[in-house]
Amino acid sequence: MANTDRTEKATPKHRKRARDKGQVARSADLGGSLVVIGGLFALSLTGSTIVGTGAAAFREMLGDIAHPGRVASAAGLNGLMNSTLNTIALTVGPVAAVCLGMGFLAGAAQVGVRPRPQSLKPDFRRINPVSGLKNLLGPNLIFEALKAIAKVAVVSAVAVLAIVPGLTGLAANVGISPAALGALMGNQAFGIAQRAAFAYVLIGLIDYGWRRYRHEQQLKMTKQQVRDEARQYGVSAEVRAALRRRALQAARARMMAAVPMADVVITNPTHYAVALVYDGSRSAPEVVAKGKELIAAQIRRVAEEHGVPIVPDPPLARALHQGTEIGQVIPEELYAAVARVLAFVYRLAGRKRMAS
Repeated sequence: MANTDRTEKATPKHRKRARDKGQVARSADLGGSLVVIGGLFALSLTGSTIVGTGAAAFREMLGDIAHPGRVASAAGLNGLMNSTLNTIALTVGPVAAVCLGMGFLAGAAQVGVRPRPQSLKPDFRRINPVSGLKNLLGPNLIFEALKAIAKVAVVSAVAVLAIVPGLTGLAANVGISPAALGALMGNQAFGIAQRAAFAYVLIGLIDYGWRRYRHEQQLKMTKQQVRDEARQYGVSAEVRAALRRRALQAARARMMAAVPMADVVITNPTHYAVALVYDGSRSAPEVVAKGKELIAAQIRRVAEEHGVPIVPDPPLARALHQGTEIGQVIPEELYAAVARVLAFVYRLAGRKRMAS
C-alpha cells in the first residue's frame, strides 16, 4: 500500500498492536549518552576511592612479585583471587551499577517498562535484503551520515576548545610532582569528557526526535483502515451481537411480511421453503422469502393463513434456496422449472374461480 495513502494518525489499537510487535521509537544514541553521563557522575563520586583502592592493590601486587612465596601455595592463590575480586567490585562495581541503571531508565523513558515477549520472536523481514536496501538508500541513510559527521565534529570541537587554551600554560607545570601532574591531567580529561557527554546527549535527543517522527509516519493508517477498525472495535462484543440479532430479526420480519403477497411457495416439503412473486415488473420471478427448518415452517404457516399456494418440489426448492438471495430474480437455468410451477398454480387458481 502506498505511503501517500496513509494520511490518518494511528489509532490507540493500532499503536498497541505495533508496540506488541516491538515496533517502537528508540534511539541507541540517547541511551548511550545517558549511560556516559551516569558513568561520569559515578566516577566523580567514587574517583578517590577508585584511585586509593587501585593504588593499594597495585602495591600489594608489587609486594607479591617481590616475595613469590606468598602466592606459591593454594591459600596464597585464593587470597590473591579474593583480593582481585574485591578490587574489581570496589572500583568497577559502582560505576557499572550506575551505568546499568541509567541504561534501564533511558530505555524505560523511551519505550516503557512493560516487556513484550512477541518482540523476541525472530522476524525474517528484518533481514530481508530488499527492505534493508530500501532503508539503506532512503532518508535514513542521509540522517545517519549527518549524525556520524556531527559526532566526530562535536568531539573534535570539544577537545580542541578544551586543550588549545591550556597550551600556553604548559610551561608553568614544569617541575611539578607526578601526583600533581596526574591530578591535573585527570581533571582536564574529565572536563573534556563531561563536555563531550553533554554534546552527545544533544545528538541523542535529535536522533530520538527523528526516530519518533519516522515511527509516527510508519504508523499512519489509510482512511479505510480507520473505518474498518472503528467497525470492529467501536463497540463491545455484546453490543455487536445484540445489533446483529436485532438486524436479523428485522430482516426476518420484513421477509415474513412479504410472504402473503407471493404467488407460490415451493417446498422440500419440510426442510426448505422459497416464496416467489411475479408481477411482470421484472424479467423473471423474484425471491421474496426463503429459509429452512423452523423458518421454512414459519413461511408455510404464513402462506397457509393467507391462501398462498404451496407446491412441493424438493429439487427445485433446494436449487432456489442455494442459488438465490432474497430480492433477486431466479437464475436463467431455473426458468423452465419455475414456469411449470407457476403455470400449474395459475391453472389451479383459474379452476377455483370457475367453480366459485
